[in-house]
Amino acid sequence: MPAIGVLIKPASGACNMHCDYCFYCDEAAKRTIASYGMMSQRTLKNVIKRTLLRAEGMYSLAFQGGEPTLCGLAFFEDVIRFIKQYNQNHCRIQLALQTNGYGINREWAEFFAKNNFLLGISVDGTEEIHNCYRHGNNGGNSYEHAMNAIRLFEECGVEYNILTVVHRRTAENIKEIYKEYRARGWNYMQFITCLDPLGEPRGQKEYSLLPETYGQFLIDLFDLWFEDLKNNDAPFIRQFENYVGILLGYEPESCEQRGICDIQNVVEADGSVYPCDFYVLDEFCLGNLNEDLLPAIYERRGKIGYVERSRNHPAECKSCPYFMLCRGGCYRSRMTAPDPDGLNYFCPGYKMFFDSCGEKLRQAAEIYRKRMQH
Repeated sequence: MPAIGVLIKPASGACNMHCDYCFYCDEAAKRTIASYGMMSQRTLKNVIKRTLLRAEGMYSLAFQGGEPTLCGLAFFEDVIRFIKQYNQNHCRIQLALQTNGYGINREWAEFFAKNNFLLGISVDGTEEIHNCYRHGNNGGNSYEHAMNAIRLFEECGVEYNILTVVHRRTAENIKEIYKEYRARGWNYMQFITCLDPLGEPRGQKEYSLLPETYGQFLIDLFDLWFEDLKNNDAPFIRQFENYVGILLGYEPESCEQRGICDIQNVVEADGSVYPCDFYVLDEFCLGNLNEDLLPAIYERRGKIGYVERSRNHPAECKSCPYFMLCRGGCYRSRMTAPDPDGLNYFCPGYKMFFDSCGEKLRQAAEIYRKRMQH
């Protein structure tokens, strides 16, 4: 077996916040069982045992939600214990957790630092924009909770990335947002396109990200990043790093930028396994790690043709001069078209970006190439 990655939703969709654009709330509402509660110790043990024992070289374990910290610190202490117990193949372990920061205190931060977790903390730009669509269940200021978590991470030496959902307001204000992030010293950023609800027309919500708005967002953000790159002071922005990597001959690590779905193991709180975070739906259930071994789950993935379907890029896409860089994007944004193998919903935005910034992207690749030679 190769390296294995597992994404666990230990609290299912439970959260101490409610975000207007939450794609997982939408997915959960479309299942027979909306919430699977909190993951039991037995299920956690089976998930780690049945995946880690089959891994070689690298084992990646990430936690997402909902809000995973709702499971409590003792749950994650069990995670560490089970990893030590079942890492019989001496894999290199990567641990990550995505949080809204609402329940983070010093004890949590010290635990993450001690056990080398990489934290993703959700911040949607400035305080006003962040609080616009991200609401604490108790009515509090969710931005302040995120800032408090970041302060604790920095004090305790926790590695963290900033995760920003690109909805209409973040896209329209990215120049201001980027400058604030830089002023705060945030050097690792990931910008995630906002998704409209499954099966509904795109662009109808107040927060909806329109293709042209996304295109201008990419242009504005890239121009700022490129100026910093020339001054040898650019932050890590995952999307741009992947584009540069493609130009340098590397395969992108992001499945969205490969344009083909990856082999993922997304595990709900009851142990059920799904092929992608965007498809934790009844019809995509691949099995349950309380009952099934990983080979049977992989066999089911093959039978439903999950990865194969993402290879069906339309002829118009393949003949596009930007296909080598764009590669059609995420399948979730392609299957929303009337034709399930249609063009990416954001295609006009991508074309805007590559038209405007294509030459500077190539210059960025040359800058990286020269720096790697020294």
